[in-house]
Amino acid sequence: MTNNAQILPFRIEIPQTDLDDLQARLERVRWPTEQPGGWTYGPTQQLVRELVDHWLLKYNWRAHEARLNEYPQFTSTIDGTTVHFLHVRSPEPEAQPLLLIHGWPGSFAEYLDVIGPLTDPRRYGGDPALAFDLVIPSIPGFAFSGPTPDTGWHSGRIAGAFAELMKRLGYERYGVAGNDAGAIIAPEVGRVAPEQVIGVHVTQVFSFPSGDPAEFAGLEAEDYRRLGEMERFANEHSAFNKIQSTRPNALAYGLTDSPVGQLAWNLDLLRGFGEQAPEVQASLSFDWILTNVMIYWVTGTAGSSARIYYEDTHRGQEDRPPTTVPMGVAVFAGDFQSIRKFAERDHHNLVHWSEFDRGGHFAGTDAPDLLLDDIRQFFATERKNS
Repeated sequence: MTNNAQILPFRIEIPQTDLDDLQARLERVRWPTEQPGGWTYGPTQQLVRELVDHWLLKYNWRAHEARLNEYPQFTSTIDGTTVHFLHVRSPEPEAQPLLLIHGWPGSFAEYLDVIGPLTDPRRYGGDPALAFDLVIPSIPGFAFSGPTPDTGWHSGRIAGAFAELMKRLGYERYGVAGNDAGAIIAPEVGRVAPEQVIGVHVTQVFSFPSGDPAEFAGLEAEDYRRLGEMERFANEHSAFNKIQSTRPNALAYGLTDSPVGQLAWNLDLLRGFGEQAPEVQASLSFDWILTNVMIYWVTGTAGSSARIYYEDTHRGQEDRPPTTVPMGVAVFAGDFQSIRKFAERDHHNLVHWSEFDRGGHFAGTDAPDLLLDDIRQFFATERKNS
């Protein structure tokens, strides 16, 4: 496939007919018979009904659409697929370019609360020397970057597309940061463009024991607790991962046809399987949840976004050496628990590690102050070293 190197302005303008159709579907939900057992079986019907009522009676997509459109948006065709992105330039002339990558079931909207402080710290009482130009793409297959026209869009290929995007924007040296799937893609950008990437900051490191007993030497009690959490996650919370990595198309029909199905499927992770700390739950408002769900719904990308799990699982065994670009990790209290020893095995230049006593899986919204400070601290050092 050929590339069209043009960068085209983009604006979100969902047809009113699509919103009217959504309203009609929400008004005629076919509810399952309510069963006992609470969150151990999945999102509770009580919560889903509350969200649907909010969706029908209080949620205003046009208001959120307008907020999204406050930021300059563009598309470009890369490796045969559309890549949608926000490009928010800083008023500071020496701003550092930073690529911010979201995950599933989030979207580029994960980062709305940090755009202002990162691009214009002077306005928010921060140090203007720590300003960033932000590029916030929708992952191919997600939102307005979807669906992808062919197979094979695994994290490595996505990273290559993002490196090409930064090149098209004229950025010769830049940082990368990511959450969830973005925390997998971000180090891959460092692999495909090591001369351009000054550092990679992630909020999770998905590094696990290899089975070698020697790897357990020196682990502390906290590490073993985190291993237990990993095992529990695999046993109790990984249904979404297994289905999306094996039969994403089977799932797509139901989610694309039912907005409540899309909501419930995304809600399981958005609400941390019912185990979020109260302050995290409070920060991820009904409007925030529904805006992320709406981005999937109005673009019809339930299936194409799920395919990244399939593609990464079936990627093959090509040689992927440990990353050497400097990496920083921020571990939030209510998130998947990264283990430093295994992270250092897979990333040979891990130079920054922070742990926080609050925050969850969507730190850009549930702990933006902590995420901001950690990104600034990490890249302040890497700017000096680059």
